[in-house]
Amino acid sequence: MKRINGSVIIILFCLASVYAQEVIPLYEGLAPGSESWNWSEATYKNEALNLNIVYNVSQPTLTAFLPDEGKANGTSIIVAPGGAFHILSIDNEGYAVAKWLNSKGITAFVLKYRLVKSESENPIAELMPLMADFNKLDQINAPVVQMANQDGLAAVKYVREHAAGFGIEPDRIGFMGFSAGATLTLSVAQTATEENRPDFIAPIYPYEKAVLGIAVPEARIPVFIAAASDDELGLALHSVDIYTKWLNAKQPAELHMYEKGGHGFGMQKKHTTSDHWISDFETWLKFQKFIPE
Repeated sequence: MKRINGSVIIILFCLASVYAQEVIPLYEGLAPGSESWNWSEATYKNEALNLNIVYNVSQPTLTAFLPDEGKANGTSIIVAPGGAFHILSIDNEGYAVAKWLNSKGITAFVLKYRLVKSESENPIAELMPLMADFNKLDQINAPVVQMANQDGLAAVKYVREHAAGFGIEPDRIGFMGFSAGATLTLSVAQTATEENRPDFIAPIYPYEKAVLGIAVPEARIPVFIAAASDDELGLALHSVDIYTKWLNAKQPAELHMYEKGGHGFGMQKKHTTSDHWISDFETWLKFQKFIPE
């Protein structure tokens, strides 16, 4: 074995630091309300889609993705992947989104919120039968949705309190999510106080029935909503209903309903108009002055 000299070790360490993302625990010690949870977060590889799936999250975290030096524009967005509160589609609806946001000068934080415990090492196989009965799924999920909402509110509070350290503006903090993450996004907006309220939100193909809070907030929160008409879970009209409520509350609201794309398109290319949702989101961010033209 050849000896590696000190300078090479330093170079390798620096390179590792550049490409590593900072993982931030949301709570000191155990998460409140789930102190008895003794299982550990795990990752499952979805071979069919070549995507990683995270499950059994018991200690919620934020993973910070920072734009290249000199590129940050002061806006930040917390990203909540979806997965029916049982899994997190961490690649398609988390890390890929964060990297795209970085390319636009936005500081991103991928949220791993608490999930229903999986009893096997194949969480997708466990989840699929439950998707046939949303009422049963909602009953199973209800306690965890409350915890996930706590995690979302804690995430906004953390980012706002540490805005200066990340070089971001405390009044330009967004929250976006996909499917269950979109449900969480709306719940955060509707249950927040001033200290943990996002400044704008983007629920992407949300499930409305599990949203917490009873009304659209009075504080100004622009909303960008996107979904597909052919959503196989039947959630297209959920987005329409949310848009209507936001509009009736005289909140800034924009809805993009793509003819094709299904549920869970995220950053995947489907060769439909849903492929362009992220560029539509960019246009909206510019219009709202959250990023420069």
